[in-house]
Amino acid sequence: MNAKVKSKRRQNIRFRIRRKIGNGTAQKPRLSVFRSNTDIYVQLIDDENGQTLASASSKEKSIAAQKLTKVEKSKLVGEAIARKAQELGITTVTFDRG
Repeated sequence: MNAKVKSKRRQNIRFRIRRKIGNGTAQKPRLSVFRSNTDIYVQLIDDENGQTLASASSKEKSIAAQKLTKVEKSKLVGEAIARKAQELGITTVTFDRG
């Protein structure tokens, strides 16, 4: 499968998921998770205004400094994004598995 076909197929999958779960708002943002081979990235996104409200990743100094497995780092990333969401007064999110 060539690269153009593969990226177009992946984009269609993302659009299908986004259509099913809906868009994020300021009160109930979309929680987008991206997982690479080495790291994990999380964002709270307000799709109405096109803004990222908060983000966290395993590359943050406090998390990256610790020698942990990827699963343990992802738990720390989850706790970090939860803290940031609480500071913003966000209690519910729409999960986007990406």
